[in-house]
Amino acid sequence: MTQATVAAPISAPLPLVRWYVLAIMCLGYAINIADRYVVTTVMESMRLELHLTDSGIAFLTGIPLAVFYVTLGIPLSWLADRSNRRNILGAALIIWSGMTAFCGLSQNYLQFLLARIGVGVGEAGGTPPANSIIADNFPAARRPMAMTIFALGAPLGAWMGADMAGAVANLYGWRAAFLALGVPGLLLGLIVFLTIKEPQRGRLDASDHTTKVTFAQSMAFLWKQKACVHVIMGGGVSALWGWGLIWFTPTFLQRAYHLNVGEAGGLIGPIHLIAGFAATVVTAWLLSRRAFDDPRNVSWLLAGGVALATIPSFFAFYTHQLWVAKLMFWLFIPAIYFYIGPAMALIQNLAPAKMRATFIAISLLVANVLNLIVAPQAVGFMSDHFAGPAGADAESLRLALLILAPTGFWAAYHYWAAAKTIVAEQKLAIGYV
Repeated sequence: MTQATVAAPISAPLPLVRWYVLAIMCLGYAINIADRYVVTTVMESMRLELHLTDSGIAFLTGIPLAVFYVTLGIPLSWLADRSNRRNILGAALIIWSGMTAFCGLSQNYLQFLLARIGVGVGEAGGTPPANSIIADNFPAARRPMAMTIFALGAPLGAWMGADMAGAVANLYGWRAAFLALGVPGLLLGLIVFLTIKEPQRGRLDASDHTTKVTFAQSMAFLWKQKACVHVIMGGGVSALWGWGLIWFTPTFLQRAYHLNVGEAGGLIGPIHLIAGFAATVVTAWLLSRRAFDDPRNVSWLLAGGVALATIPSFFAFYTHQLWVAKLMFWLFIPAIYFYIGPAMALIQNLAPAKMRATFIAISLLVANVLNLIVAPQAVGFMSDHFAGPAGADAESLRLALLILAPTGFWAAYHYWAAAKTIVAEQKLAIGYV
């Protein structure tokens, strides 16, 4: 694909407008994460009521959402690159939030399965258009900072799905947790429709943004962007490692340390909120420094941060002391947030404006196959296997999680490798060094 004709970038929107847009996108992302991961908090209660094995509950809570999420993510992102992104995002919010509420109304396995599929259908239209809208409100040098602030939605959503949902479930049962998280998303969807305007596509880039491209052209260009492939793989394996471990953490705490659902959620929730927010805010501050205008420094930051956090992620499940596990969680859990914004921003800057939603959708496909399908099923199957006929317990789950933990080093390698060619590829994609 030849480089497009260069056009002068249009002036940026008013600061109040772009920061309001960013705040709404962040809230939408928080509800996305909360609605997706609330199942991890109440999973043990669901498993016991439905008489399922570890692999069985992993299938019910992960695969129905993931299959439809990744299947519809590509066509919806292609549509977002060619049509009104605000409308797609608003409709997606209403759909996945409504289906989350239906999860709480389900009375049996089949009803929950169908509602969970609906959550995946809606969430497929969430993050790609939101990323693309943010990119058209912040210039290239400020996108890593803006996307990191957007990523604050992840710890906020995880806290909602752990601490809030755990408290509600402890008082009123696991179904009430889904209802408590579904209703706010319906209201936010209406706010998106009523207050957010569709921005002009590519208005802050130096390259041409007036022509449209096919999906095949987008994929061909992505494959040539070797740094982008490495960043996508780095983000995907980070999700396999970090979010894969978190998927079974509340269940592990309940089994290993005899906590109830509210206590497990109350232990993990504040770490998500406080440490996750702190890691994300510090990362945003770092990325606002001039040194991080160089994308190689962003890649090296991701590589070093994930590699270091892999060590406590192993010892969190190796120890038999609750206070040691809590300390390791405070060191490990922040890392599952700090990579999200910078990785998304690198992908945005390695994609021409007319391909951004598609590139983000590809990254989400890789990440969600690995963290919603591969990680839960692998951990569930290993736990069942190690337990034998007696059934899964704390020790079988511990061993399965210890096998998953070292994959953080694999993710760090991809971030390191991306730095080799990222400067030239970013210039090719958007016209900025």
